[in-house]
Amino acid sequence: MSPHSCRFCQAPLTQRFADLGRTPLANSYLGADQLQRSEPSYPLVVFVCSDCRLVQADAFVPPEDIFGHYAYFSSYSESWVQHAQRFASMARCRFGLTESSQVIEVASNDGYLLRHFVGMGVPALGIEPAENVASVARAAGVPTEARFFGTSTAADLVARGLAADLAVGNNVLAHVPDINDFVGGLAGVLKPDGVVSVEFPHLLRLIEEVQFDTIYHEHFYYLSLLAVEKVFAAHGLKVFDVEELPTHGGSLRVLATRVTSDAHVTGAGPAKVRADEAAAGLGQPGIYDSFQSRIAPIKVGLIAFLMDAKGAGKTVAAYGAAAKGNTLLNFCGIGTDLIDYVVDRNPHKQGQFLPGSKLPIYSPEKLAETRPDFVLILPWNIKNEVMAANSQVRSWGGRFVIAVPKLTVLA
Repeated sequence: MSPHSCRFCQAPLTQRFADLGRTPLANSYLGADQLQRSEPSYPLVVFVCSDCRLVQADAFVPPEDIFGHYAYFSSYSESWVQHAQRFASMARCRFGLTESSQVIEVASNDGYLLRHFVGMGVPALGIEPAENVASVARAAGVPTEARFFGTSTAADLVARGLAADLAVGNNVLAHVPDINDFVGGLAGVLKPDGVVSVEFPHLLRLIEEVQFDTIYHEHFYYLSLLAVEKVFAAHGLKVFDVEELPTHGGSLRVLATRVTSDAHVTGAGPAKVRADEAAAGLGQPGIYDSFQSRIAPIKVGLIAFLMDAKGAGKTVAAYGAAAKGNTLLNFCGIGTDLIDYVVDRNPHKQGQFLPGSKLPIYSPEKLAETRPDFVLILPWNIKNEVMAANSQVRSWGGRFVIAVPKLTVLA
């Protein structure tokens, strides 16, 4: 089954990139009263457009059902908050932001980024569709409107005198079903020399490091600079700089402005990333055709490790009730028979259960209570942060493990 056509250019979608079977929504955590009910699941199949090379999944669930009440709070990752602080300091200096400027962040979550601009005295406004998350941002002193973003929201903001000197969208471009309406909104909300800054996991890193667990229903797109530049150009935006980031397993920060603006000097980043993508073959079909065959060994390796551990009388817990972990566990068919539980710092997830696998979610203190032999780190992109924060695991001889890109017991 495939979407009828590309959401950007409307070309027929016929080339399959990855098929992970049917899974529940990765961020739809379960309460104890839901454990005996049948969970809805949906095909998780990703295609690549042969015309524009935009990699995309079908949308089986309205975004309101996914993001109306959201369990992900950015501030619970210390490394991500530090990343946001560095960006805010850079942006203020590079773009000359002052108390007369306006910063708008789309999908602003709990104010993890905008609080730094507020602290600098730079006016900031968050646009966050999940009211439960937006209310946390407001309580932290970050003005936030609970609404979805697109051309109509952008027009409303401009009409209210809130055109942006800087419009930020971190890890949201992959989440919007109507990419044309969203990018059109980014272009429309800008002042004449305003800047759009978007960050997203880089498709090239996903392919090279077999990061298939970053595929889930809440992600409609898997983005390359090749595809993003085409989408931006269609809405009057030009890319003037690109930075490669280590976040989320390898991301891009793309800076763009209106095609009519000459206020920003073109950096070396765009040419470098374009060349890397071309050399890897992102403009050709072969690299997409071969990805599926590289997923199966990860599943085999993880199941074999867990079964060997169980057979040896060892116990395994998991760290991080993360969406990528839910994709991994559900694709591999792993549940409480092989992993006892998962821990997470986010109190909004504690006391609930993972979708599909039904692993109970506890606070990290549970590790010291039960002393598992192995801790499987599901958000492998922050493995160093996790190991540092839970170094006591090694005091009883416990070991940390990651499954992607291959099963590795960490030193």
